[in-house]
Amino acid sequence: MTSKALLDPTTLGDLLRVASAPDYTRWEDQVRRTGGCADPIHLTGWVLHKDKTTGETLHHYSTETEPGGRLRLACGNRRFSRCPACAWTYAGDTYHLIRAGLAGDDRRDIPATVRDHPRVFATLTAPSFGPVHNRPDRGVCRCGTRHGADDPALGTALDPKTYDYAGAVLFNNHAGQLWQRFTNRLRREIAARAGITQRELKECARLSYGKVAEFQKRGAVHFHAVIRLDGPDGPDAPPPAWATVDLLTDAIRAAATHSYTSVSVPAVADQPARTFRWGRQLDVRPVKAFGDGSDVTEQAVASYVAKYATKAAENTGTLDRRIGELSELDRHGIPEHTRRLIEACKLLDPLYPDRRLWAWAHMLGFRGHFSSKSRRYSTTLGALRQARADYRAAQEQAALGLDDQEPDTVLVLADWQYAGHGHTPGESVLAATIARDLQLSRETAREALRDQLSQEGALT
Repeated sequence: MTSKALLDPTTLGDLLRVASAPDYTRWEDQVRRTGGCADPIHLTGWVLHKDKTTGETLHHYSTETEPGGRLRLACGNRRFSRCPACAWTYAGDTYHLIRAGLAGDDRRDIPATVRDHPRVFATLTAPSFGPVHNRPDRGVCRCGTRHGADDPALGTALDPKTYDYAGAVLFNNHAGQLWQRFTNRLRREIAARAGITQRELKECARLSYGKVAEFQKRGAVHFHAVIRLDGPDGPDAPPPAWATVDLLTDAIRAAATHSYTSVSVPAVADQPARTFRWGRQLDVRPVKAFGDGSDVTEQAVASYVAKYATKAAENTGTLDRRIGELSELDRHGIPEHTRRLIEACKLLDPLYPDRRLWAWAHMLGFRGHFSSKSRRYSTTLGALRQARADYRAAQEQAALGLDDQEPDTVLVLADWQYAGHGHTPGESVLAATIARDLQLSRETAREALRDQLSQEGALT
């Protein structure tokens, strides 16, 4: 827990009030059930279970007996900067979603044979909008300095006067369309290399992927994607004999650099016409099975994608919520490079009204899905959440002694009202401590599972 000496008197007093309250144990239980959520949703209300046949009341619950008369539920925010606890859950779901598409998952009807399908991990980057401070593998930055890994100058423009801030935010804004054009072209490239038409490709193979966006320090978005070739029915169908990792890799490189894979933005007022393409840094590497000594393993790729699924543009210094006025940037000490990108969104917004640049200024113009997948890549986040909800519901039924009741014989009546959200200052400190304890326990269990899988892999 945070040292009491570091807490201000108001927070410390509130912490002691909560910890010494007679209903603290129940409050702690509620917070643990949310995973230590930093901004829980508060509900008031009741739920009643009755036997449909006899009218007997099987169970009655009301928030009147809860601490503060409220029930607390997790906020579910995916952003780590907003709620580390819920972001941890979201990252875990993303990990299982991505890994299921690489290694299979019997619980979700994805066979282990998917491991035999051609699959690669590809990174598509943004083009250059001007030189920035960096850490080259050899020598020093163009500014003459050898920057440290945590130098705030990294990613900022060497010459802000010539850097294309407008181009940078417009690229971010159109990155989703560029990805769509890339996947469309990729299907054509695969068909061409197989010597078949696109219609014939649909009959014998399917392109599947799961991707996540990441912001570079310079504020430009790029995509990491697991790309896989399946049979026509998805992961449970074997791919055709011609489908190989080399063919897929070659097709990706061709699709990423093809002239079709571009987005044109017309000239408006003082802004020139622009054509956006992927940057020259294109990385495509095959995904290996666990334990073969490769860095690009199923677990490593799934962990990498899950990590960035909970982040947005915060590593550039921007805000993690929508910006009302530019004056907010002064209050929050936004770095100069990031500030110029946000100001570019403000200036360009009336020129491109359909692009809603100002509404997405906190994302430096990016308005696409931060993580997405093709329909048949693997399971869905919704299915994973539902499985977790069903598991908890079954636990609750057993605790209430209702697990032996047929669902169709129980009438459930309920009335819930929204009653606010968040914690008091003292509750926030205690909830953060609970979240850290839960995370440590999960990490310990995960490491034990990884060791077990590693041993099993070595034996096979």
